[in-house]
Amino acid sequence: MKYVDEYRDAKLARGYARALARAVTRPWTVMEVCGGQTHAIVKYGVDKLLPGEIELVHGPGCPVCVTPIEWIDAAVEIASLRDVIFCTFGDMLRVPGARGDLFSAKAGGGDIRVVYSPMDALQAARANPEKQTVFFAVGFETTAPANAMAVYQAKREGLKNFSMLVSHALVPPAMESILSSPANRVQGFLAAGHVCTVMGYTEYEPVARKYRVPVVVTGFEPTDILQGIYMCVKQLEEGRHEVENQYSRSVRREGNAEAQKLVRAVFRPIRRNWRGVGEIPESGLGLTEEYEAFDALRRFAVVPQVREGPSECVSGEILQGLKKPGECPAFGVRCTPERPLGATMVSSEGACSAYYRYRGARHEP
Repeated sequence: MKYVDEYRDAKLARGYARALARAVTRPWTVMEVCGGQTHAIVKYGVDKLLPGEIELVHGPGCPVCVTPIEWIDAAVEIASLRDVIFCTFGDMLRVPGARGDLFSAKAGGGDIRVVYSPMDALQAARANPEKQTVFFAVGFETTAPANAMAVYQAKREGLKNFSMLVSHALVPPAMESILSSPANRVQGFLAAGHVCTVMGYTEYEPVARKYRVPVVVTGFEPTDILQGIYMCVKQLEEGRHEVENQYSRSVRREGNAEAQKLVRAVFRPIRRNWRGVGEIPESGLGLTEEYEAFDALRRFAVVPQVREGPSECVSGEILQGLKKPGECPAFGVRCTPERPLGATMVSSEGACSAYYRYRGARHEP
């Protein structure tokens, strides 16, 4: 790749759209799992280029969106304690919990700092030995290695004032949860390329075989996405269900072995609750026994209490590909980025945020 413009070429995009029109013979529903892909689709009008037989639905690929309410409440509780420095990425500040959000906790006097890396939180712990520093570890497989490295380094240095509130999620179990639902509409997946740069794509192969669905590892630019859709639809039309790699310029089948090794040393798979979706076995990460001393929940004796979100918020159905943002009666009326009912509106990767930002408060579902 020389320039990103090569992957935003309108002529090439229209070429893929024509190829799709020639290839498709019946309706198909394809889900993009990544929130970054969702924003690219809506921003560049990728869905508007597709033939009418192809429907794109949006999946649970926004880590902020699927962070459960009880984890936000736990974050607010810890961040409000005296002598605690609470470090988080900026897009977590306005995510609503049952007890408010981190932005409100900051306004109330909490020492809450926006960081760009877990290493920033580690540095805050070194610079403030008299205080406890907590990092809110949110993300999928993509961010797990950096977070694992922060914990590994803290243990190596013997830091007693650093801990992590771990809210990591794993993508393949979520895909299985969607596919096993009686309400499932998804017939093929676009898998997130950045996740696969770490984990590779061997974990998708059993999913493709078991549920007989094609999975195409896809990049994030418009022509990446259109090519990924074309590859997925070709498989569907030919009755194939394989894992293919559109994002070959960045992804290898085996992924990053060293990063995977570090993640396995620090984290272990656990049962996890997904906001709006429910509990999914082996779909999250928790600290292993060797590193559990760095678990913020244990350190501050906080027990998350499972809570339901606002009844009129349909973000759970949006995250499962069952509805689009415009089908929510609160969208753009009682739910806006300034006053969000659900995380899909406040997150920079949320589907509702994408529709509101690029298509306005009023649009067709």
